[in-house]
Amino acid sequence: MYATGAQLTEIHMATEHLYLTGFRGTGKTSVGAVLAKKLGRSIIDLDQVIEANAGKSIREIFDEGGEPLFRKLELEALTVASENEPSVISLGGGAILRAENREILSQTGCCFWLDADAETIAERINNDSTSANRRPALTSLEQKEEIRQLLAKRRDLYDQSSDHRIETNGRSIDEVANEILELLPSLKQSPS
Repeated sequence: MYATGAQLTEIHMATEHLYLTGFRGTGKTSVGAVLAKKLGRSIIDLDQVIEANAGKSIREIFDEGGEPLFRKLELEALTVASENEPSVISLGGGAILRAENREILSQTGCCFWLDADAETIAERINNDSTSANRRPALTSLEQKEEIRQLLAKRRDLYDQSSDHRIETNGRSIDEVANEILELLPSLKQSPS
């Protein structure tokens, strides 16, 4: 069950960060950039931080040490980000898989789950020229089937980790960002 706008305002007033979670291709980075600008906050794309810290792409990290190495680096990056000034933090699609990450989210901010169907996600991934080079497939399945299966496996964790679910199918970046802002009216008054 999701929190109401008033409850989210209370949640945010007691915490610091605004987290965006959801599967790859749901708009976390794009929506996060718009939110950060409107809120006068910095944007942290956790996948970009991991790549910068490691000096390699996510694909190269997976090639070197598989998913366990990537998840370790992800936890380290999230821990540091959560200890810094209030920011908009775009999480990687699998960040919610680790209990330690979910604990950080619940203790340091409010989290919005950006959701979309497998077809929309596949289309967005295929239209992103950098995605295939930077991010590996996570299974040997065909792309849409991989997305469907991973969404099904992660759905409960996205639900448990977030304060609100935002549907992004057929919606613009600004429409999604504005819905989040409406749910957090106290943030509109934040100094720039």
